[in-house]
Amino acid sequence: MRKLAPVLALAFILTGANCTASDFDSPVVKRWTKMEKNDKGEMKEVKYMTIDGIMVHEEDPTIQPQPPIVTPGPAPEGDVITAAPSDAIVLFDGTNLDQWTATDGTPTKWILKDGAMQPTSDSGYIQSKAEFGSCQLHVEFATPANVEGDGQGRGNSGVFLMGEYEVQVLDNYNNTTYPDGQCAALYGRMPPMVNACRKPGEWQSYDIIFHRPHFKDGRVTKRATFTVFHNGILVHDKVELTGGTGWEGGNSISEYVAHGDKGPLKFQDHGNPVSFRNVWIRELED
Repeated sequence: MRKLAPVLALAFILTGANCTASDFDSPVVKRWTKMEKNDKGEMKEVKYMTIDGIMVHEEDPTIQPQPPIVTPGPAPEGDVITAAPSDAIVLFDGTNLDQWTATDGTPTKWILKDGAMQPTSDSGYIQSKAEFGSCQLHVEFATPANVEGDGQGRGNSGVFLMGEYEVQVLDNYNNTTYPDGQCAALYGRMPPMVNACRKPGEWQSYDIIFHRPHFKDGRVTKRATFTVFHNGILVHDKVELTGGTGWEGGNSISEYVAHGDKGPLKFQDHGNPVSFRNVWIRELED
């Protein structure tokens, strides 16, 4: 990411819990913009945001500490880590991509490789044809065994509930980045309690209990919640998602935008060949 040189003072500040609703007392969110000069000498508007006084994507460990490392148990040998229960909807079993598409509805450019799905160069996101709201989701993933890059450039992908809310995928085995963007973070909103990553190339798992947000008249009336286990280790415990997870620059993140009761499951193509397998879901009542 290119760093910009600040040349003008802040343009405005917005304080509040959420841009689409004022019914929540926390957290305290402040937003502002600056006109800054990039490395080409061009003036650009740059967004900034703090949540309870901490900058989004804060990298200073004295302000936003790195999650402590917890070594998970070894991955079980075999084709999958956790087999689907009898009432699950199996979205991917390693045999075909019939239940998946590109985000525009055209056939996906992702490929099958050794029983897993994987993006190719410029393949874009992949999403499920079926849509879901509140759910229990199981997904297994492996970052590339051939380690390249560092920080956000190493094994980067993401799991998007309802196509909107991202649980970050990243290779954070001996690789640090801003805590709210590391593996298992609710991107830009909440770091995981611990770093439970396995080594590059080893299969890992997410087990996610997600309850969707509710909206009325364009305002969020009930926030989404996440409980997440990474490699069997609890990393989010009924965490209330305070806004969106869409990237808005180096130090800002999106707010909630009203949407329907269901949306597709999406996996991100971030330019790294992250593999996914054994994807199943159980629909839950709100």
